[in-house]
Amino acid sequence: MINLPAPAQSALETYTACISRVQDPILRQRLVDATQAVVDASREFAQAAAGKRLHRIAQHTHVAEVVTREEMEAVYTQRMARKGAPGRPIYDALLSSAPQGKCPLCVHRNVSTLDHHLPKAHYPSLAVAPLNLIPACPECNKSKLAAVPTAAEEAPLHPYFDEIDQDRWLHATVIEEEPAALRFFVQGPPTWGAVLTARVERHFRALRLGALYATEAADELLSIRHQLHDINARGGPALVRQELVDRAESCRAARRNGWRTATFDAFAASDWFCGGGFS
Repeated sequence: MINLPAPAQSALETYTACISRVQDPILRQRLVDATQAVVDASREFAQAAAGKRLHRIAQHTHVAEVVTREEMEAVYTQRMARKGAPGRPIYDALLSSAPQGKCPLCVHRNVSTLDHHLPKAHYPSLAVAPLNLIPACPECNKSKLAAVPTAAEEAPLHPYFDEIDQDRWLHATVIEEEPAALRFFVQGPPTWGAVLTARVERHFRALRLGALYATEAADELLSIRHQLHDINARGGPALVRQELVDRAESCRAARRNGWRTATFDAFAASDWFCGGGFS
Protein backbone atom coordinates (compact mmCIF):
# COMPACT_ATOMS: atom_id res chain seq x y z
CA MET A 1 0.00 0.00 0.00
CA ILE A 2 1.09 3.55 -0.64
CA ASN A 3 0.06 6.63 1.30
CA LEU A 4 -2.10 9.31 -0.32
CA PRO A 5 -2.78 12.87 0.81
CA ALA A 6 -6.24 13.39 2.26
CA PRO A 7 -8.77 14.76 -0.25
CA ALA A 8 -9.12 18.52 -0.49
CA GLN A 9 -12.89 18.23 -0.89
CA SER A 10 -14.98 18.30 2.29
CA ALA A 11 -17.98 16.14 3.08
CA LEU A 12 -20.18 19.26 3.10
CA GLU A 13 -18.96 20.39 -0.31
CA THR A 14 -19.38 16.94 -1.80
CA TYR A 15 -22.80 16.17 -0.34
CA THR A 16 -24.16 19.60 -1.24
CA ALA A 17 -23.03 19.16 -4.84
CA CYS A 18 -24.50 15.67 -5.06
CA ILE A 19 -28.00 16.68 -3.91
CA SER A 20 -28.08 19.99 -5.77
CA ARG A 21 -30.28 18.75 -8.63
CA VAL A 22 -32.83 16.66 -6.74
CA GLN A 23 -36.22 17.51 -8.23
CA ASP A 24 -38.60 15.81 -5.81
CA PRO A 25 -39.25 18.52 -3.19
CA ILE A 26 -39.99 16.07 -0.38
CA LEU A 27 -36.89 13.96 -1.00
CA ARG A 28 -34.80 17.08 -1.47
CA GLN A 29 -35.90 18.47 1.90
CA ARG A 30 -35.12 15.21 3.67
CA LEU A 31 -31.67 15.11 2.07
CA VAL A 32 -31.03 18.70 3.10
CA ASP A 33 -32.17 17.90 6.64
CA ALA A 34 -29.53 15.14 6.77
CA THR A 35 -26.67 17.48 5.85
CA GLN A 36 -25.36 18.03 9.36
CA ALA A 37 -25.45 14.31 10.11
CA VAL A 38 -23.31 13.66 7.02
CA VAL A 39 -20.82 16.32 8.08
CA ASP A 40 -20.71 14.98 11.63
CA ALA A 41 -20.19 11.42 10.40
CA SER A 42 -17.23 12.50 8.29
CA ARG A 43 -15.71 14.31 11.26
CA GLU A 44 -16.16 11.23 13.44
CA PHE A 45 -14.57 9.11 10.71
CA ALA A 46 -11.51 11.38 10.52
CA GLN A 47 -10.99 11.28 14.28
CA ALA A 48 -11.49 7.52 14.47
CA ALA A 49 -9.17 6.82 11.52
CA ALA A 50 -6.42 9.00 12.99
CA GLY A 51 -6.81 7.22 16.33
CA LYS A 52 -7.03 3.72 14.78
CA ARG A 53 -10.59 3.33 16.11
CA LEU A 54 -12.62 2.85 12.94
CA HIS A 55 -13.94 -0.44 14.29
CA ARG A 56 -15.80 1.53 16.96
CA ILE A 57 -17.97 3.50 14.54
CA ALA A 58 -21.50 2.17 14.87
CA GLN A 59 -23.29 0.69 11.89
CA HIS A 60 -26.59 2.32 10.97
CA THR A 61 -29.43 2.07 8.47
CA HIS A 62 -30.65 5.70 8.38
CA VAL A 63 -29.03 9.12 8.24
CA ALA A 64 -30.47 11.55 10.78
CA GLU A 65 -33.50 9.24 10.94
CA VAL A 66 -34.85 10.89 7.76
CA VAL A 67 -32.84 9.38 4.86
CA THR A 68 -32.70 5.63 4.28
CA ARG A 69 -29.66 3.57 3.41
CA GLU A 70 -31.04 2.95 -0.08
CA GLU A 71 -31.55 6.66 -0.65
CA MET A 72 -27.99 7.47 0.43
CA GLU A 73 -26.61 4.70 -1.77
CA ALA A 74 -28.51 6.30 -4.67
CA VAL A 75 -26.92 9.65 -3.85
CA TYR A 76 -23.56 7.99 -4.46
CA THR A 77 -24.42 5.84 -7.48
CA GLN A 78 -26.75 8.25 -9.28
CA ARG A 79 -25.57 11.67 -8.13
CA MET A 80 -21.82 11.17 -7.72
CA ALA A 81 -20.48 8.12 -9.59
CA ARG A 82 -22.67 8.37 -12.69
CA LYS A 83 -21.17 10.29 -15.61
CA GLY A 84 -22.75 13.74 -15.88
CA ALA A 85 -23.93 13.66 -12.27
CA PRO A 86 -23.50 16.85 -10.20
CA GLY A 87 -20.97 15.17 -7.92
CA ARG A 88 -19.01 13.55 -10.75
CA PRO A 89 -16.26 16.25 -10.86
CA ILE A 90 -15.38 15.39 -7.27
CA TYR A 91 -15.51 11.67 -8.07
CA ASP A 92 -13.08 12.23 -10.94
CA ALA A 93 -10.79 14.35 -8.75
CA LEU A 94 -10.59 11.55 -6.19
CA LEU A 95 -9.82 9.02 -8.95
CA SER A 96 -6.99 11.17 -10.30
CA SER A 97 -5.34 11.54 -6.88
CA ALA A 98 -3.61 8.15 -7.27
CA PRO A 99 0.03 8.61 -8.44
CA GLN A 100 0.51 7.46 -12.03
CA GLY A 101 -3.03 6.15 -11.88
CA LYS A 102 -1.93 3.09 -9.87
CA CYS A 103 -4.15 1.53 -7.24
CA PRO A 104 -2.75 2.49 -3.81
CA LEU A 105 -3.96 -0.80 -2.32
CA CYS A 106 -2.08 -3.24 -4.57
CA VAL A 107 0.34 -0.67 -6.08
CA HIS A 108 0.10 -2.51 -9.38
CA ARG A 109 -3.15 -2.30 -11.33
CA ASN A 110 -4.79 0.84 -12.70
CA VAL A 111 -7.39 2.84 -10.79
CA SER A 112 -10.87 2.91 -12.29
CA THR A 113 -13.27 3.10 -9.35
CA LEU A 114 -13.65 4.39 -5.80
CA ASP A 115 -13.64 1.99 -2.88
CA HIS A 116 -15.73 2.71 0.22
CA HIS A 117 -13.33 2.09 3.09
CA LEU A 118 -16.29 1.49 5.39
CA PRO A 119 -19.03 0.00 3.17
CA LYS A 120 -21.92 2.30 2.33
CA ALA A 121 -24.38 -0.55 2.96
CA HIS A 122 -23.52 -0.42 6.67
CA TYR A 123 -22.43 3.21 6.99
CA PRO A 124 -24.73 5.19 4.64
CA SER A 125 -23.84 8.53 6.24
CA LEU A 126 -20.34 8.04 4.76
CA ALA A 127 -21.54 7.13 1.26
CA VAL A 128 -20.14 10.30 -0.34
CA ALA A 129 -17.65 11.39 2.33
CA PRO A 130 -14.32 11.91 0.49
CA LEU A 131 -12.30 10.55 3.42
CA ASN A 132 -14.17 7.25 3.05
CA LEU A 133 -13.58 7.06 -0.72
CA ILE A 134 -10.29 5.61 -1.97
CA PRO A 135 -9.21 5.34 -5.62
CA ALA A 136 -8.78 1.65 -6.39
CA CYS A 137 -8.65 -0.98 -9.10
CA PRO A 138 -11.75 -3.17 -9.56
CA GLU A 139 -9.92 -6.27 -8.32
CA CYS A 140 -8.98 -4.72 -4.97
CA ASN A 141 -12.44 -3.20 -4.62
CA LYS A 142 -14.04 -6.62 -5.10
CA SER A 143 -11.56 -8.42 -2.85
CA LYS A 144 -12.25 -6.05 0.04
CA LEU A 145 -15.99 -6.69 -0.29
CA ALA A 146 -18.26 -5.14 2.37
CA ALA A 147 -16.32 -6.34 5.39
CA VAL A 148 -17.10 -4.58 8.66
CA PRO A 149 -14.22 -4.39 11.18
CA THR A 150 -15.15 -5.51 14.69
CA ALA A 151 -11.67 -5.17 16.23
CA ALA A 152 -8.66 -2.92 15.68
CA GLU A 153 -6.68 -5.62 13.89
CA GLU A 154 -9.54 -6.13 11.40
CA ALA A 155 -9.59 -2.53 10.19
CA PRO A 156 -8.39 -2.34 6.56
CA LEU A 157 -5.36 -0.21 5.84
CA HIS A 158 -6.31 3.32 4.84
CA PRO A 159 -4.06 5.18 2.34
CA TYR A 160 -5.04 8.57 3.81
CA PHE A 161 -4.25 7.67 7.40
CA ASP A 162 -1.88 4.68 7.55
CA GLU A 163 1.77 5.30 6.67
CA ILE A 164 3.60 1.99 6.49
CA ASP A 165 6.05 2.55 3.67
CA GLN A 166 8.70 4.17 5.88
CA ASP A 167 9.52 0.64 7.10
CA ARG A 168 10.35 -2.41 5.05
CA TRP A 169 7.64 -5.04 5.36
CA LEU A 170 7.37 -6.81 1.99
CA HIS A 171 9.82 -9.68 1.59
CA ALA A 172 10.25 -12.69 -0.69
CA THR A 173 12.16 -15.93 -0.70
CA VAL A 174 13.27 -18.06 -3.64
CA ILE A 175 11.62 -21.42 -4.19
CA GLU A 176 14.39 -23.64 -5.54
CA GLU A 177 12.62 -25.42 -8.35
CA GLU A 178 12.57 -25.30 -12.13
CA PRO A 179 11.58 -22.72 -13.15
CA ALA A 180 12.62 -20.62 -10.16
CA ALA A 181 9.72 -19.00 -8.29
CA LEU A 182 9.18 -16.63 -5.37
CA ARG A 183 7.04 -16.69 -2.26
CA PHE A 184 6.13 -13.23 -0.98
CA PHE A 185 5.31 -12.57 2.67
CA VAL A 186 4.85 -9.82 5.25
CA GLN A 187 7.41 -9.25 7.97
CA GLY A 188 7.16 -5.90 9.69
CA PRO A 189 9.66 -4.45 12.18
CA PRO A 190 9.21 -5.11 15.93
CA THR A 191 8.28 -1.44 16.42
CA TRP A 192 5.00 -2.00 14.62
CA GLY A 193 3.28 -3.95 17.36
CA ALA A 194 0.79 -6.78 17.02
CA VAL A 195 -2.18 -4.75 15.75
CA LEU A 196 -0.46 -3.06 12.83
CA THR A 197 1.30 -6.28 11.85
CA ALA A 198 -2.05 -8.11 11.83
CA ARG A 199 -3.64 -5.37 9.71
CA VAL A 200 -0.87 -5.48 7.11
CA GLU A 201 -0.98 -9.28 6.96
CA ARG A 202 -4.76 -9.17 6.58
CA HIS A 203 -4.43 -6.60 3.78
CA PHE A 204 -1.87 -8.83 2.03
CA ARG A 205 -4.08 -11.93 2.28
CA ALA A 206 -7.41 -10.30 1.45
CA LEU A 207 -6.11 -8.70 -1.74
CA ARG A 208 -4.18 -11.86 -2.73
CA LEU A 209 -1.03 -9.84 -3.22
CA GLY A 210 1.26 -12.84 -2.78
CA ALA A 211 -0.11 -14.55 -5.89
CA LEU A 212 -0.21 -11.30 -7.85
CA TYR A 213 3.41 -10.43 -7.09
CA ALA A 214 4.63 -14.00 -7.69
CA THR A 215 3.15 -13.91 -11.18
CA GLU A 216 4.78 -10.57 -11.92
CA ALA A 217 8.13 -11.81 -10.59
CA ALA A 218 7.95 -14.83 -12.89
CA ASP A 219 7.46 -12.54 -15.89
CA GLU A 220 10.33 -10.35 -14.70
CA LEU A 221 12.62 -13.37 -14.54
CA LEU A 222 11.69 -14.34 -18.09
CA SER A 223 12.68 -10.87 -19.30
CA ILE A 224 16.13 -10.87 -17.63
CA ARG A 225 17.11 -14.55 -17.87
CA HIS A 226 19.14 -14.11 -21.08
CA GLN A 227 20.99 -11.15 -19.57
CA LEU A 228 21.80 -13.14 -16.43
CA HIS A 229 23.23 -15.92 -18.59
CA ASP A 230 25.55 -13.42 -20.27
CA ILE A 231 26.61 -11.92 -16.94
CA ASN A 232 27.25 -15.36 -15.48
CA ALA A 233 29.41 -16.27 -18.47
CA ARG A 234 31.53 -13.16 -17.94
CA GLY A 235 31.94 -13.16 -14.17
CA GLY A 236 30.16 -16.09 -12.56
CA PRO A 237 27.76 -16.02 -9.56
CA ALA A 238 29.48 -13.03 -7.93
CA LEU A 239 28.78 -10.77 -10.92
CA VAL A 240 25.22 -12.09 -11.18
CA ARG A 241 24.65 -11.24 -7.52
CA GLN A 242 26.06 -7.74 -7.95
CA GLU A 243 23.72 -7.13 -10.89
CA LEU A 244 20.75 -8.22 -8.79
CA VAL A 245 21.86 -6.10 -5.80
CA ASP A 246 22.14 -3.06 -8.08
CA ARG A 247 18.67 -3.68 -9.49
CA ALA A 248 17.24 -4.04 -5.99
CA GLU A 249 18.78 -0.75 -4.88
CA SER A 250 17.45 1.04 -7.93
CA CYS A 251 13.95 -0.32 -7.29
CA ARG A 252 14.19 0.52 -3.58
CA ALA A 253 14.87 4.16 -4.40
CA ALA A 254 11.53 4.30 -6.17
CA ARG A 255 9.47 2.05 -3.87
CA ARG A 256 10.79 0.46 -0.70
CA ASN A 257 8.03 -2.15 -0.56
CA GLY A 258 7.50 -2.68 -4.26
CA TRP A 259 7.33 -6.24 -5.55
CA ARG A 260 10.35 -5.61 -7.77
CA THR A 261 12.44 -4.53 -4.79
CA ALA A 262 11.50 -7.69 -2.87
CA THR A 263 12.09 -9.78 -5.99
CA PHE A 264 15.65 -8.65 -6.62
CA ASP A 265 16.51 -8.74 -2.92
CA ALA A 266 15.40 -12.38 -2.80
CA PHE A 267 17.22 -13.31 -5.99
CA ALA A 268 20.44 -11.67 -4.77
CA ALA A 269 20.24 -13.41 -1.39
CA SER A 270 19.97 -16.90 -2.94
CA ASP A 271 23.24 -18.74 -3.62
CA TRP A 272 21.25 -21.29 -5.61
CA PHE A 273 19.71 -18.63 -7.85
CA CYS A 274 22.95 -16.70 -8.42
CA GLY A 275 24.74 -19.95 -9.14
CA GLY A 276 22.50 -20.76 -12.07
CA GLY A 277 19.04 -21.30 -10.59
CA PHE A 278 17.74 -18.56 -12.91
CA SER A 279 18.23 -20.91 -15.90
